Amino acid sequence: MRVAVISDIHANLHALTAVLAEVDGERPDAIWCLGDLVGYGPRPNECCSTVRTRADLGLVGNHDLVVLGQVDVTEFNPEARRAVAWTQGVLNDDSRRYLAGLRPQATADGVELYHGSPRNAVWEYVLDTEAIQAAFSHSNAKVILIGHSHIPIVAHLTGHDVQAAHAPESTEADLGDGRLLLNPGSVGQPRDGDPRAAWLLLDLDDGRVWFRRVEYEVTRTQEEIRGAGLPEALAERLAFGI
Repeated sequence: MRVAVISDIHANLHALTAVLAEVDGERPDAIWCLGDLVGYGPRPNECCSTVRTRADLGLVGNHDLVVLGQVDVTEFNPEARRAVAWTQGVLNDDSRRYLAGLRPQATADGVELYHGSPRNAVWEYVLDTEAIQAAFSHSNAKVILIGHSHIPIVAHLTGHDVQAAHAPESTEADLGDGRLLLNPGSVGQPRDGDPRAAWLLLDLDDGRVWFRRVEYEVTRTQEEIRGAGLPEALAERLAFGI
């Protein structure tokens, strides 16, 4: 079974459309989404509708939950809070119902999926060795998929030895006789210095994974952010992948 994994779309429809066009070229058996469909970006309803239609499995993220009023907005920085308020004002009922029906973790085909981590499915950023080791220790799955940090990561556990690294474009990994922790990076707001939209292709039969990046029309999303009156910094950062 081959699965396309996407995460952290953040209402960036042009990035999502570009990623799905490339995904379609790979003809995977399923598409899994790790959450944060909304927040920061200008096209929340279109992104929710697209993911609802295209994804075979979806999770809810912290930005989705705060827009639904299920987590405290004071956990967010001022720019994110402004985006939350704007999104709450434009989100339609179909999008609300879809997001409200999702959960922050799931299991499918022996793979465990979390928006944050096995230790905290909503909030934890898995970015350092301690968090990666904790993620493995809180799960028994051979493959763990996480989002939330917007940074593509591959971590391999063999015995008690953890090898982890940033996973730029063209990174490949092999499950072998160990376990894998994978973050596909962000579709809509990458933060690893590469502005291209990120996703990964996972072959569960062969135990292989490929990290991918896709060019999209960043300027169109920037124009839409500015047109919506969202914070300028949310538009600027897209050009730099930060």
